[in-house]
Amino acid sequence: MGASIWWPTKDHQADEVDSMLISVTVPKGLKDVSNGRLRKTTKLPGGATRFDWFVASPINNYCVALNVGDFQHFGDTYQGEKGKLTLDYWVLPESLPKAKQQFAANVKPMLKSMEHWFGPYPFYEDGYKLVESPHLGMEHQSAVAYGNKFDNGYRGRDLSGTGWGLKWDFIIIHESGHEWFGNNITSKDLADMWVHESFTNYSESLFVESLFGKQAGQEYVHGTRLGIANDAPIVGVFNVNNEGSGDMYPKGGNLLNMTRTLINDDEKWRQILRGLNKTFYHQTVNGTQVINYINQQSGQDFTKMFEQYLHHPNIPTLEVRFDKGEALGRWVADVPGFTMPVRVRQKGGEYRFVTPTTAFKPLGIPGLTKDNFEVDTFNAYIGVLID
Repeated sequence: MGASIWWPTKDHQADEVDSMLISVTVPKGLKDVSNGRLRKTTKLPGGATRFDWFVASPINNYCVALNVGDFQHFGDTYQGEKGKLTLDYWVLPESLPKAKQQFAANVKPMLKSMEHWFGPYPFYEDGYKLVESPHLGMEHQSAVAYGNKFDNGYRGRDLSGTGWGLKWDFIIIHESGHEWFGNNITSKDLADMWVHESFTNYSESLFVESLFGKQAGQEYVHGTRLGIANDAPIVGVFNVNNEGSGDMYPKGGNLLNMTRTLINDDEKWRQILRGLNKTFYHQTVNGTQVINYINQQSGQDFTKMFEQYLHHPNIPTLEVRFDKGEALGRWVADVPGFTMPVRVRQKGGEYRFVTPTTAFKPLGIPGLTKDNFEVDTFNAYIGVLID
């Protein structure tokens, strides 16, 4: 909706302040918790208190927050890649027992996973906070809003339908994932919000992988296809503050998992994810910069693949026909000259990469028949049509 509904601001993501002082005066008996670190509190006549919080890092305007309530505080520290990170938790008094248990079970495993995949937490100077909120959650930078009722899943549900999503607290993991994609790396235009939401959706499956192994993570991201509508492009209209389809979450996450599969080198992929956060540290970007970085670092050109999945509601369909004992394949897609590798095999055999174009050509794997032909649709979110 925009930060300008509640405070005067240049309401555009392309311009971030380099730091911020947030001063909030609240009535007696209440506290304000905002972004960054608490510099001082000042008692005022009549019993009110002024809280001064300072954010030492660049911050996008929609992540600026105030939380006013009768908060109780507890804290911890995490030894991360850049040293000691302070963890501060602010919850209502009645929530204290549940919060201590839920936050302890989720926060440090989350930080370990995110730092492994994405690099150091981007705001050591400002610390990490969770603040209980009356709404479900939001990625307020260094003061993540939490309202998931201290339960696992997303309001107690598993968005993947696999069971893996009930083993951790969705809001803690997802909203904290935005500290890397959304807060560290911020899209210049709302139309490119997929940079925030696709990567953060994907961070959920990487977290599952960190805890339960790669197969579990792959099952989770595959399961999130339940939420894909393919109703409109993921990328919105530029320069008019227009956001694209909500498919930017699960469809975008599956797109990134496909990219990993096609790169076929998990360590290279991890270094690409970390490299994005290092190269664009505390910066605003456009989606093209992100795609170009992936292309350069992987040595592969994913431009047409990203164009199809981001700019068109339809997914590409692999059409296969058999002629004189030979398997022929082509892509049916919206992007002119579309091409993308895909894994195929004889049933029970090893998958091999083939790279069809939009014209029928031999797939180049001997022995394929209509009865034994298989496509890896578990890791590739595509349609398949066999004539």
